[in-house]
Amino acid sequence: MYKVKKVLNHNSVIAVETNELVEYLIMGKGVGFGMKPTQELKLGDDCKVFSLAETSERGDVKDIVKHVDPVYLEMAEAVLQHAEEYFDSVDHNIVFPMADHLEYAAKRIQSNDQIINPLLNDIKLLFYNEYKAAEIVKDLFKDNLGLDMMDDEIGYVAMHIHSATSQDKLSQTLETAHAVRNCITKIEDITGRTIPTDSFSYNRMMNHIRYMVARIQKHEDLKINMNDYVSTTFPESFKIAAEICHELSKSLGSPTDEMEIGYLAMHIERVKADVLDS
Repeated sequence: MYKVKKVLNHNSVIAVETNELVEYLIMGKGVGFGMKPTQELKLGDDCKVFSLAETSERGDVKDIVKHVDPVYLEMAEAVLQHAEEYFDSVDHNIVFPMADHLEYAAKRIQSNDQIINPLLNDIKLLFYNEYKAAEIVKDLFKDNLGLDMMDDEIGYVAMHIHSATSQDKLSQTLETAHAVRNCITKIEDITGRTIPTDSFSYNRMMNHIRYMVARIQKHEDLKINMNDYVSTTFPESFKIAAEICHELSKSLGSPTDEMEIGYLAMHIERVKADVLDS
């Protein structure tokens, strides 16, 4: 049984369990309506219970709940519920950092200080389902706040959804998207041509980098060494790949298996060939 400690609004309260000292955020339609501190709560089937003893990448959960307007918690939870239509498993504890992000996004929109997301196109391709699920936030912002949210902001919400549907932290997800963008930018600079994002080789390379980052983070090694062949046959692509792997090692704080260079170089060579043939 839970007792109300503080009513945030009609749909959310902070409560304590009768036999515990831990505080909880409880969200559900009408759960806070007419409630007062010390009253006992009866939870409906739609209620979600979150421990406030947790921490997130944005800090202590209890601190987030204290300063974030409850409307952003409700919108974040609505986004995560919508994500369940796309994914089998969704970690709803992401509600706290996502709500924090949504509040800052609203402040940016209200002050006409909207950000440009340089990773947007890569996010749309690399995390397609996450982006489709995140698009609901546009309607939520319009309906609840009367604000228009740009696609750039939706891209970052998609990153939170990826964190909620995988073992990846938000920082790891952004590192993956940055690695893809870094690789693409280097190839475009060298060839002087824009890489078509709808090409098969582009998508293969994009997914290769995604799993390469995961291998680096988990300290997993490849089985076959292609470096001697690739460095001789495609020296320019091998050099680009070596630079990218070196930068990844620094940003991830983990050494990159040297065999990754050859495999990445092969993908880079395929994309370069597509660009030059187009």
